[in-house]
Amino acid sequence: MTDSTTAEAVESVVRIEFPRLVAGLARYTGDVGLAEDLAQDAVVAALEQWPDSGVPRNAGAWLMSVAKRRAIDLFRRNRRLERKYAEIGRDLASAEAGHDPDLERVVDDDIDDDLLRLVFVACHPVLPMPSRAALTLRMLGGLSTTEVARAYLVPEPTIAQRIVRAKKAIAKANVPFEVPAAGAERTARLDAVLEVVYLIYNEGYSATAGEDWMRPALCSDALRLGRVLAELMPEEPEVHGLVALMEIQSSRLPARTAPDGTPILLLDQDRTRWDRLLINRGLAAIARGHALGAAAGPYLLQAEIAACHARAFHAEETEWARMAGLYAELAALRPSPVIELNRAVAVSMVAGPQAGLDLVDAIAHSKELASYHLLPSVRGDLLEKLGRFDEARVEFERAAALSTNGRERELSQARARAAAGAGRSG
Repeated sequence: MTDSTTAEAVESVVRIEFPRLVAGLARYTGDVGLAEDLAQDAVVAALEQWPDSGVPRNAGAWLMSVAKRRAIDLFRRNRRLERKYAEIGRDLASAEAGHDPDLERVVDDDIDDDLLRLVFVACHPVLPMPSRAALTLRMLGGLSTTEVARAYLVPEPTIAQRIVRAKKAIAKANVPFEVPAAGAERTARLDAVLEVVYLIYNEGYSATAGEDWMRPALCSDALRLGRVLAELMPEEPEVHGLVALMEIQSSRLPARTAPDGTPILLLDQDRTRWDRLLINRGLAAIARGHALGAAAGPYLLQAEIAACHARAFHAEETEWARMAGLYAELAALRPSPVIELNRAVAVSMVAGPQAGLDLVDAIAHSKELASYHLLPSVRGDLLEKLGRFDEARVEFERAAALSTNGRERELSQARARAAAGAGRSG
């Protein structure tokens, strides 16, 4: 095996097995940070040994076994953890006798529970949101610190510090390696988990900074995390709602930019380029969520809104009235001027641009929207449709000034120039 193929094999195994490996080791050690360190040691051992011995048939189990041995060595040097040493030692003795369940099958009876526990630990409210996202991508997404830093356009030392501090905060707070019991606490924690996954997805779908409008790899990572979560918690409607939303949004990615990277707005996209497989997966996830019988939550409602676009083969076939109603339901559940801004767009498509502008103006002074570039962008669009081109130009220029993404800024500047030209010709 060549060095390059070995590296590819290790990367593939790490992507798939790293979350399971960390989850299983965290259950043994009771320490998420230590579990990650042991998992990384096992990967280093693989890099050293696999070029000569070849990639094991059950590579994930090989990594687990090596990590357990490293844990034993550590516990031998730390007599305060004698109990853990004995516990893992018994498992290792069983493995050497040919009965290690990790060697016989990669996924043992506890692995799903372990992964679910790791999800809730990585997204614990004791951590600030940026740390939750970084730790989730590192632990559950299998991304390296370098890849996480690249995804968020943040210096690698900054991401490394976030991850280290997050693990220390979890240890200091004695966060238990468990899933909260069903009830209010679990619901609140699940909301945090879904928020982190969706935050990661949104950063990929509409990058907040940099020169690329999208980062599809980040969308892919978040969608993969969502699918795993849906397998682990199939009884939760909102998990299916989030997966459905990400599936449908992802279907548009190929059509959202021109070959040169220029953004293409939703109503101008070539819908034949939308991925129908992802749309169908999203619609099926919506059906699974509704089949559980609970009232639709915010993610299921957002998925239904996305489905209104997905079901329309042409922009003019979009069910705008239904969409406006769904936004009203969403606003009732989670009042937000951002949701009201989106509702205003849907209303404008039903009742005309002035009706939409009236709704926008009603929320224009909200503190939450003070630096939100889409507020002047939407207002500029509505003013342009009303033939108020000079006012529209000013709004598009303000949107450009507020945008921290290069492509988004260029789009607003281009719309400002178009509005200026229309004003002169008018």
